[in-house]
Amino acid sequence: MTQFPARHTIPPGLVTLADHEQHARTQLDDNAWAYFSGGAADEISLRANRTAWDALSLWPRVLRPLAGGHTRVPLLGRTLAHPILLGPVAFQRLAHPDGELAMAYAAAALGAGVVLSTQASVSLESVAQAVLPDPGRGPLWFQLYLQPDRGFTQALVQRAEASGYEALVLTVDAPTSGVRDRERRAGFRLPPGTGPVNLAGLQAPASTPLSPVQSALFDGLLHHAPTWDDIAWLQSITRLPVLLKGVLHPADARQAVSVGAAGLIVSNHGGRTLDTAPATATALPRVVQAVGGAVPVLVDGGIRRGTDVLKAMALGASAVLVGRPAVWGLANAGAAGVAHVLRLLRDELEVAMALTGCATLAEATPALLEGQDGAPSGRD
Repeated sequence: MTQFPARHTIPPGLVTLADHEQHARTQLDDNAWAYFSGGAADEISLRANRTAWDALSLWPRVLRPLAGGHTRVPLLGRTLAHPILLGPVAFQRLAHPDGELAMAYAAAALGAGVVLSTQASVSLESVAQAVLPDPGRGPLWFQLYLQPDRGFTQALVQRAEASGYEALVLTVDAPTSGVRDRERRAGFRLPPGTGPVNLAGLQAPASTPLSPVQSALFDGLLHHAPTWDDIAWLQSITRLPVLLKGVLHPADARQAVSVGAAGLIVSNHGGRTLDTAPATATALPRVVQAVGGAVPVLVDGGIRRGTDVLKAMALGASAVLVGRPAVWGLANAGAAGVAHVLRLLRDELEVAMALTGCATLAEATPALLEGQDGAPSGRD
């Protein structure tokens, strides 16, 4: 039987996601802080994710009918209570002993979707047992990294299917890790009991001896990097819809639709892979335009306010995902902290909707945002 997470109270004075981040620094050691908070290289993309949302203005409309409004949205055949999902974050027991289990309980209680990382520190079966019995829960998806051992990957997919996961989220933007300076300075390491438990038994691929002039990356590790052909293989072994996470370029978005992806997640991996990649708020409207409504488009990266959620929806997103803020809540107060983060975001979203004249998120269109000429774009 799955054990319920410990009960905690919210520390006083935490009224924003930024407050949660500041307090989490006092709860996490340097090792965990470097892992969760750091980005790649000079962290330009990490910062840009945040500033790009700030650069968008909301143009409020007044005297509109708001009674009976709501935050419900459709997504892959379901109606969600709100458009906020918890994105995949690895090794959450670095932040709290309950790790992904606390995250799952909080999400289910608040009607938020959960995307569990392949590199979770809690078994995928335990998380499913925590989420699925709750009638008000959001969707339960499993994030997948394709492993060099296809048999192991297939077994992992079968475990997710058997446990009740409703979609696979294939990460496509990380054929290798980014240059993470903060982790290197901190000497990052996983403490005992915090490993990727769902990858237990996976054998590392045999290494090929390299000459001094060869590249360990191009002549070694990247031999196993996934390609578009692997999308077809994955679809052939599962009955679950497959979404692609890490799409920024419109051409890739169009190709993803052509190969049958069930949805796209506009993401730059939280600024943790390619530094100077565009901010997700910048890429989102380009991807939305490229797919032309053929599949749902979700977005993550830098979302810290309810106004950010509303801006994402106005740019054409079907839903948003948050990662680091949920970890800060987890570090501060376990499941209660994660629930508090979700509640803050949803409450702020509702306020932003009311103050911009949107009774529903279907009314959040590009007309809500500032045009390049300084006037509202779109129709009156």
